[in-house]
Amino acid sequence: MLHKTPCYVIDEHSLLKNLTKIQWLRDNSGVKVVLALKCFSTWSVFELMRQYMDGTTSSSLYEARLGSEEFGGEVHAYSVAFSQEDISELKQYATKVIFNSISQLKAFHHDVSSLDIGLRINPQVSYSDYDLADPARKYSRLGVTDYASILDVTHLINGVMFHYNCENSDFESFSLSLDYISDNYSSLLAQLDWVSLGGGIYFTLDDYPLDKFAQKLKAFSKQFDIQVYLEPGEAVITGSATLVTTILDIVHNEADIAIVDSSIEAHMLDLLIYQEPAEIEGITASKDIEGTELQDKDNEKDTQKYPYIVAGKTCLAGDIFGEFNFKKPLKTGDQIHFSDAAGYSMVKTNWFNGLRIPSIVFKRLDGHYETIKTFNYQDFKNNLSDVK
Repeated sequence: MLHKTPCYVIDEHSLLKNLTKIQWLRDNSGVKVVLALKCFSTWSVFELMRQYMDGTTSSSLYEARLGSEEFGGEVHAYSVAFSQEDISELKQYATKVIFNSISQLKAFHHDVSSLDIGLRINPQVSYSDYDLADPARKYSRLGVTDYASILDVTHLINGVMFHYNCENSDFESFSLSLDYISDNYSSLLAQLDWVSLGGGIYFTLDDYPLDKFAQKLKAFSKQFDIQVYLEPGEAVITGSATLVTTILDIVHNEADIAIVDSSIEAHMLDLLIYQEPAEIEGITASKDIEGTELQDKDNEKDTQKYPYIVAGKTCLAGDIFGEFNFKKPLKTGDQIHFSDAAGYSMVKTNWFNGLRIPSIVFKRLDGHYETIKTFNYQDFKNNLSDVK
């Protein structure tokens, strides 16, 4: 079908596929799983998600409050640095507070002593293809590195967090890193009630060895008699949402360039940050409601006869979704569906160039579409100044 664009379309059936794997993992490993709100916080779908997860983890006061009010269950509150004001309000929402440093742990321990308290540890090993996102990069401020100082404050904490993965789909890499943590932090882990292994593990991918993953986590938990938590973001919502855009114009400058009513700068910012091309899930022709499957420029080159650059409509010269080959010529009015638009896209959406923020549409489990959020000029106008 044709949509009013731009819009994010969240497919509950695809989301449920990931959630079912999470439930299986919980049942077969004993781990608890909390949603990383920094990745995805579209709370209108929490009613479905909470049935398969144990709660949420946050990176700020506002995320913790959202998790408490709209998701329920456990509320893990972490921040690189809390203010006194944050801590004073946070106590109303959090079930666990995880500090990033020993100095913050000592400064605020008394304020949150009635809650579970944790400390982030930086094991100085990680998995990331990007220095920008690598928690073990040089001079990293993310977590405590000195083991002796951690042991000195063990009496102040109930648990710890190791968040050292980013888009890790390699089980063997994860397994080796967990062995490293077991070997190097055994005396600490034996004294704790819980440990979070963070997020960034793509365990819901179709080819991921979920059974081996469950066995590894279960063995780790049994070894230290400790409750294990995972904090997935992308793994929960991968493959469940598209950004639907409409072609407004096609221009030519040595190549054909299709300009859509959206932008990577405003609506899929991670593509710009990490210099990655978008992936196209499909196209809906403007005068034909039947979708035509598309391939990217690296697939089936012999059958893809029509190359285009697909670009956004902002003034940013590099606002480019990517270069693609199509089976048929594109036309203005055609709609292009970009895949994996939920994680770290919807939460980073902005008003750059005054582009309308995409509407949010759910494709419900019964197949019907429901628009649950739209944005207008007043939202733009009131974003950076007081309402008159």
